[in-house]
Amino acid sequence: QVQLVESGGGSVRSGNSLTLSCTASGRILNNYAMGWFRQPPQKEREFVAAISRAAGRRYYGDSVKGRFTISKDNDKNAVYLQMSSLKPEDTAVYHCAVGTISGGNNWGYLERWGQGTLVNVSS
Repeated sequence: QVQLVESGGGSVRSGNSLTLSCTASGRILNNYAMGWFRQPPQKEREFVAAISRAAGRRYYGDSVKGRFTISKDNDKNAVYLQMSSLKPEDTAVYHCAVGTISGGNNWGYLERWGQGTLVNVSS
Protein backbone atom coordinates (compact mmCIF):
# COMPACT_ATOMS: atom_id res chain seq x y z
CA GLN A 1 0.00 0.00 0.00
CA VAL A 2 1.46 3.34 -1.09
CA GLN A 3 1.96 6.03 1.53
CA LEU A 4 2.83 9.63 0.65
CA VAL A 5 4.61 12.05 2.96
CA GLU A 6 4.89 15.75 2.12
CA SER A 7 7.37 18.27 3.49
CA GLY A 8 8.53 21.80 2.82
CA GLY A 9 5.48 23.89 3.60
CA GLY A 10 5.68 27.11 5.59
CA SER A 11 4.91 30.79 5.70
CA VAL A 12 6.41 33.17 3.16
CA ARG A 13 5.85 36.68 1.89
CA SER A 14 4.29 37.33 -1.48
CA GLY A 15 6.81 37.09 -4.32
CA ASN A 16 9.02 34.59 -2.55
CA SER A 17 9.70 30.94 -3.37
CA LEU A 18 9.17 27.61 -1.66
CA THR A 19 9.85 24.00 -2.62
CA LEU A 20 7.66 21.10 -1.57
CA SER A 21 8.82 17.50 -1.50
CA CYS A 22 6.88 14.26 -1.47
CA THR A 23 8.27 10.80 -0.89
CA ALA A 24 6.29 7.65 -1.56
CA SER A 25 6.71 4.31 0.10
CA GLY A 26 5.54 1.29 -1.80
CA ARG A 27 5.28 0.51 -5.48
CA ILE A 28 3.70 3.01 -7.85
CA LEU A 29 2.47 1.80 -11.21
CA ASN A 30 4.29 3.29 -14.20
CA ASN A 31 1.06 4.39 -15.84
CA TYR A 32 0.31 6.68 -12.93
CA ALA A 33 1.34 10.28 -12.42
CA MET A 34 2.59 11.83 -9.21
CA GLY A 35 1.83 15.38 -8.29
CA TRP A 36 -0.12 17.80 -6.20
CA PHE A 37 -3.51 19.25 -5.54
CA ARG A 38 -4.32 21.98 -3.04
CA GLN A 39 -7.20 22.86 -0.77
CA PRO A 40 -7.46 26.60 -0.06
CA PRO A 41 -9.36 27.63 3.11
CA GLN A 42 -13.10 27.17 2.59
CA LYS A 43 -12.66 26.48 -1.11
CA GLU A 44 -12.79 23.44 -3.34
CA ARG A 45 -9.84 21.24 -4.15
CA GLU A 46 -7.73 22.49 -7.06
CA PHE A 47 -5.36 20.66 -9.39
CA VAL A 48 -1.83 22.08 -9.14
CA ALA A 49 0.64 19.97 -11.09
CA ALA A 50 1.54 16.41 -11.99
CA ILE A 51 4.25 14.50 -13.80
CA SER A 52 3.86 11.14 -15.47
CA ARG A 53 5.99 8.51 -13.88
CA ALA A 54 7.12 6.83 -17.09
CA ALA A 55 7.58 9.61 -19.67
CA GLY A 56 7.99 12.58 -17.36
CA ARG A 57 5.25 14.57 -19.08
CA ARG A 58 4.28 17.59 -17.01
CA TYR A 59 0.81 18.98 -16.37
CA TYR A 60 -0.04 22.29 -14.69
CA GLY A 61 -3.14 24.01 -13.47
CA ASP A 62 -3.85 27.33 -15.19
CA SER A 63 -3.32 29.36 -12.01
CA VAL A 64 0.25 28.11 -11.50
CA LYS A 65 1.58 27.87 -15.07
CA GLY A 66 4.83 29.75 -15.48
CA ARG A 67 5.36 30.01 -11.70
CA PHE A 68 5.51 26.42 -10.47
CA THR A 69 7.76 23.62 -11.72
CA ILE A 70 7.27 19.95 -10.98
CA SER A 71 10.05 17.38 -11.13
CA LYS A 72 10.57 13.78 -10.07
CA ASP A 73 13.16 11.26 -9.01
CA ASN A 74 11.88 7.77 -9.70
CA ASP A 75 14.82 6.15 -7.93
CA LYS A 76 13.79 7.94 -4.73
CA ASN A 77 10.07 7.60 -5.42
CA ALA A 78 9.90 11.34 -4.96
CA VAL A 79 8.27 14.35 -6.58
CA TYR A 80 9.07 18.01 -6.01
CA LEU A 81 7.20 21.24 -6.55
CA GLN A 82 9.23 24.42 -6.95
CA MET A 83 6.94 27.38 -6.35
CA SER A 84 8.06 30.87 -7.26
CA SER A 85 6.41 34.28 -7.39
CA LEU A 86 4.03 33.11 -4.71
CA LYS A 87 0.79 35.01 -4.22
CA PRO A 88 -1.60 35.17 -1.27
CA GLU A 89 -4.10 33.17 -3.34
CA ASP A 90 -1.61 30.28 -3.34
CA THR A 91 -2.31 29.83 0.36
CA ALA A 92 -3.61 26.29 0.84
CA VAL A 93 -2.90 22.84 2.15
CA TYR A 94 -0.91 21.09 -0.56
CA HIS A 95 -1.46 17.37 -0.91
CA CYS A 96 0.83 14.99 -2.75
CA ALA A 97 -1.11 12.55 -4.90
CA VAL A 98 -0.79 9.53 -7.14
CA GLY A 99 -3.27 8.74 -9.89
CA THR A 100 -4.31 9.37 -13.47
CA ILE A 101 -4.65 12.67 -15.30
CA SER A 102 -7.85 13.75 -17.02
CA GLY A 103 -8.07 16.38 -19.72
CA GLY A 104 -4.47 17.41 -19.22
CA ASN A 105 -5.25 19.65 -16.27
CA ASN A 106 -7.05 17.64 -13.61
CA TRP A 107 -6.83 14.47 -11.63
CA GLY A 108 -8.92 11.61 -12.98
CA TYR A 109 -8.59 8.67 -10.62
CA LEU A 110 -6.79 9.38 -7.34
CA GLU A 111 -5.11 6.24 -6.09
CA ARG A 112 -3.62 7.79 -2.97
CA TRP A 113 -2.92 11.17 -1.39
CA GLY A 114 -1.00 12.43 1.60
CA GLN A 115 -2.03 14.36 4.69
CA GLY A 116 -0.83 17.62 3.19
CA THR A 117 1.50 20.46 4.09
CA LEU A 118 0.37 24.03 4.69
CA VAL A 119 1.65 26.88 2.52
CA ASN A 120 0.75 30.33 3.80
CA VAL A 121 1.56 33.35 1.62
CA SER A 122 1.16 36.78 3.16
CA SER A 123 1.01 40.06 1.27
